[in-house]
Amino acid sequence: MKISGSVALVTGANRGIGRQLALELLARGAAKVYATARRPELVDIPGAEVLALDITDPASVAAAAARAGDVDLLINNAGVSTFSNLVTGDLDKIRLELDTHFWGTLHVIRAFAPVLGGGAILNVLSRLSWVSYDGANAYSVAKAAEWSLTNGVRLELAAQGTLVTGLLLGAADTDMMAGFAIDKTDPAVIARAALDGIEAGAIEVVADEATAQVKAALAGDPRLLYPAAV
Repeated sequence: MKISGSVALVTGANRGIGRQLALELLARGAAKVYATARRPELVDIPGAEVLALDITDPASVAAAAARAGDVDLLINNAGVSTFSNLVTGDLDKIRLELDTHFWGTLHVIRAFAPVLGGGAILNVLSRLSWVSYDGANAYSVAKAAEWSLTNGVRLELAAQGTLVTGLLLGAADTDMMAGFAIDKTDPAVIARAALDGIEAGAIEVVADEATAQVKAALAGDPRLLYPAAV
């Protein structure tokens, strides 16, 4: 998949990683970038074509797919974090996370899959796809579901020649993580790694060392991942 000359659509492009991905696509010579957001008036990306898209609304997804029928690179970045736990958390907030990361991503993929033969899909996942975190367990569940979705869609779209890549990362310096005083990766660094991976034909991009360490730890004793639970 070559970025130069491609036609890309990025969900959640109004800020953070989504905005950086759209900027990087344009810098690499994409012929067109649809920068989408639930509130399109918040998108400020010179050279991009702005579209309204709420991935939790099937009618909005269908309208965007009808408008952007020339896409050959779909980037599913839109997300939400309600910082909810499972046992005591608000069920509506837990459903919102699943409606966004799993159902929303699935609706978008189903809408655009028919035009993506020979193209690519990038799903922006998380280190929390692989490990849970007390205080954001709903996010972990939703991202784990999206990771599994990514693997399943990859198998289903292989016959039409669509590359499906999962981008996994830890803390990024975005609005979502603004309240956490921890080391964070520059979203521009993540965007470059993601697009390098697509151009290399990678099916998985692990964007930082902390995420790589979690992946490696999955093969070991789970008590090492969850010391507070033992």
